[in-house]
Amino acid sequence: QSFTKKKKGKKKEKKKKEKKGKKKKTGTGALFFSSRKEQERKTMGVLGEFKKEGPFETRLFINNEFVNAKDGKTFPTVNPADETEICQVQEAQAADVDAAVAAARAAFDGEWGKTSGTVRRDLLLKLASLIEDNAEYLAKLESLDNGKPCANPKAYGSQLDVLLCVKNLRYFAGWADKGMGKTIPLDDPNFLCYTRHEAVGVVGAIIPWNFPLLMFIWKLSPAIAVGCTMVVKTSEKTPLSGLALARLIKEAGFPAGVVNVLSGYGPSAGEPLARHADVDKVAFTGSTGIGHRIMQVAAESNLKRVSLELGGKSPLIVMPDADLDQALAAAQVGLFLNQGQCCCASSRLLVHEDIYDQFVAKAAEQAQARKVMDPTSVESEQGPQVDKLQFDRVMGYIEKGKAEGARCVTGGSRHGDKGYFIQPTVFADVQDDMTIAKEEIFGPVMSILKFKTVEEAIKRANNTIYGLAAGVCSRDIGTALKIAHSLRAGTVWVNCYDVFDAAAPFGGYKQSGHGREMCEYALELYTEVKTVTIPIDK
Repeated sequence: QSFTKKKKGKKKEKKKKEKKGKKKKTGTGALFFSSRKEQERKTMGVLGEFKKEGPFETRLFINNEFVNAKDGKTFPTVNPADETEICQVQEAQAADVDAAVAAARAAFDGEWGKTSGTVRRDLLLKLASLIEDNAEYLAKLESLDNGKPCANPKAYGSQLDVLLCVKNLRYFAGWADKGMGKTIPLDDPNFLCYTRHEAVGVVGAIIPWNFPLLMFIWKLSPAIAVGCTMVVKTSEKTPLSGLALARLIKEAGFPAGVVNVLSGYGPSAGEPLARHADVDKVAFTGSTGIGHRIMQVAAESNLKRVSLELGGKSPLIVMPDADLDQALAAAQVGLFLNQGQCCCASSRLLVHEDIYDQFVAKAAEQAQARKVMDPTSVESEQGPQVDKLQFDRVMGYIEKGKAEGARCVTGGSRHGDKGYFIQPTVFADVQDDMTIAKEEIFGPVMSILKFKTVEEAIKRANNTIYGLAAGVCSRDIGTALKIAHSLRAGTVWVNCYDVFDAAAPFGGYKQSGHGREMCEYALELYTEVKTVTIPIDK
């Protein structure tokens, strides 16, 4: 009998392996699902089956209800792959911001403010499962509205963003019931002193267009974990995935007013939110210029707390002893990930003179090999820029690079004649005073500079107003650590790039912002520390 059981067990194991092998060929699912049950779940979510033609949720989400904007205004959102309008979306104005903030305030001052950490934990876990159930829908919707690849299991795309959302929610769910203060010994032993970590209150979160879902979750997870309520303003360029997420938030059982989602423009919705006197804190991801404005209006109103994750011009230093293939891989991911639309992109590539020519040649060869095509193709490695404004901006930088004397080794033109696609571009012989070496391009444009000494590379790398991220490639651990410790940046990757985890903090130095997202540090952005002192009754 035991022999028969073993044989049956082996057969079952063999069948499982065969199923697992077949599953790897299923496109986006290969990144997410480890069992047949989970594979089936991805098409059975409450959002239903994704259809390119819609319909999509386009209303504002206020107090757990989907509503039209008070003045009825709408704006178009466009598919960047073919330049066609997807749909019209309700446009929030100041009156809608007031309604959303009022709902968030009522929730915070009501029952939500007394909710236990275990309840908040369970809500975050429920939302994570719902996102997992609807992973394919969300990935395809994000791709449609933003242009990210969504079907290539071997390349970065919206499917990976969805996976990271799930991981982030589950990570912070673990913190929700662990908001512990400290007991503090005073000089006078007749007193008990302790601290409490309390939710800051109503949070205004302003989300960028380059990672719409992921940045939404990066702010929601810690804010909800500690007990805040939120008004989230998504980008007018990519509003659809945030509204789909709002449907899942409601489905998960979040109480009315805890999370509100507005679609609209910065001046008419973002600024009223940042200025609002009943908002206790603003969390913003976006450009440094808008970061300055948010700080200004926050100060002019109620001096609310502000955390900022802003732009960058991140250096990647490649030493002569680096593993060339490893360094090239880091450079390709660091620059071309998400069509170059990444705040921490390694857009200043400093390569030692001994290996410069070899590196440039191989970098250009790899850039030429990148498959730029419709983001729904299983072979797509690079989709379009998010919209015409961004397309024109990047093309302008490319022309400026050529005009200022940089050598365009490959690319430098539009890809195709439909959609906002740009050829992966590599510039060599770039000098520090050139525009493409100083300003954030936010596109698939690699600038390669040459250096002689470690000291020179460090000095030039730090000669910027930004300090979001940096990288170094070297097989000498001493050299790598020396450079990593010398770079003025919030994150330094060694022999890799763009490695993210919910447990690792992310944020910038200098004009790349302040505050840290993800990990335990993120909880501090959404909490106040209260000190309580009481005499001990003798």
